[in-house]
Amino acid sequence: MTRRPDTAVHRDTAVRPDTVVRPVTEADLPDWIRALNTGFLRTPAVTAAEVADRATYLLDHRTQGAFDDHRCVATFRSFDQQLTAVGGALVPANAISNVTVTSTHRRRGILSRMMAADLAAAKERGDVVATLIAAEYPIYGRYGFGPATSTTEWTIEVPRSGLDPRWSGPQDGGRVDLVDPEDVRKLGPELHERVRRAQPGAISRDDRWWQIATGAVRLDRDPWTEPFYALYRSPSGETEGLVAYTCDSEWSEKQPDETAAVKWMIATTPAAEHALWRHLCSIDWVTKVKSGWRAPDDLLPLFLPDPRAARITGQADWLWVRLLDVVRALEARTYEGEGALVLEVTDPAGLAGGRYRLEAAADGRGTCAPTDASAELALTVGDLAALWLGDESAVRLAALGRVREERAGAARLADALLRTSRRPWCPDIF
Repeated sequence: MTRRPDTAVHRDTAVRPDTVVRPVTEADLPDWIRALNTGFLRTPAVTAAEVADRATYLLDHRTQGAFDDHRCVATFRSFDQQLTAVGGALVPANAISNVTVTSTHRRRGILSRMMAADLAAAKERGDVVATLIAAEYPIYGRYGFGPATSTTEWTIEVPRSGLDPRWSGPQDGGRVDLVDPEDVRKLGPELHERVRRAQPGAISRDDRWWQIATGAVRLDRDPWTEPFYALYRSPSGETEGLVAYTCDSEWSEKQPDETAAVKWMIATTPAAEHALWRHLCSIDWVTKVKSGWRAPDDLLPLFLPDPRAARITGQADWLWVRLLDVVRALEARTYEGEGALVLEVTDPAGLAGGRYRLEAAADGRGTCAPTDASAELALTVGDLAALWLGDESAVRLAALGRVREERAGAARLADALLRTSRRPWCPDIF
């Protein structure tokens, strides 16, 4: 995740000559972690356990620091990731995280230097896109990123949901069982592979993710409370859904008023989702269920007899995408309609700009190539990224003045080709 870098475009406040941006070494780690904690407004204190943990994955040329008089004043990290495009193709991505600039060194171009070096290296490696999750909205558009997915959180008032509190399990022949962390580490990765290949906007999870999610690796900076894990198996016995959740211990006037808070849920079928939500809403003493961050068009509210019992309590942009290779990005995904469109893409960084002809065939496959033909739709690389996963509307961006039609009807055609019947979603933060 990224937070508190220099939030305005630097003008004449150049980086001092003695501020050096370079890869982080083992000796730098304590100071780099202190700068990271400072940027995220955590206690700057650094423990030996945190240094030892971060040393297992940070010490490569893609972890950068800015040093002023030998003190780390900015942090930046990128790593390999796979992003699911529309249609299920796995696209190589350059994931960016741990971005901070100390408040004493803002507006000096430090982030711009680190970002430019990282994106250039990612393009040279052959990554198709770069990704990040922005804590603050205004920062990353100037680097060519666009918000490509969003997320929603619901709070379910269980007593008014209309659900039968006597529910004892799925009626479809499947079953819900509580399982242990070891079971999650065994069954979760394969289940997630099936989920992410069907979900545009989803990203890869490595083994460390599962270790942290189940408490096998515990971080000093994040107090650990072991959640409950519930698993759904289909009538044929196949694992199709998994949820992790915690419960508080709230009582009011000697009556239980507990909240079940979902940490994460993944499922390959609507039946699995329905069964897991039903399980959460049928736990004795639980009067509220917090959904955690879900897809904005999640089926959840309509699983309830009274959908109004699920109130939206959070809504935000989530995964931001930066295209590094327009041709490969547009050819990686599938299309909802048939047609051809010439795009004029501007990219001040010079990484992905140009004029491209996109042709989508009746079978959903697309081809893309540079062209000298007249442009029909002009837009920035960031706005193309917002359209690429199918969530944003070119017609809407045109109304905002961010997309320009060079041919009448081009924005509507772009929507017919690019928009998707279900919205993209990224279940993870990084």
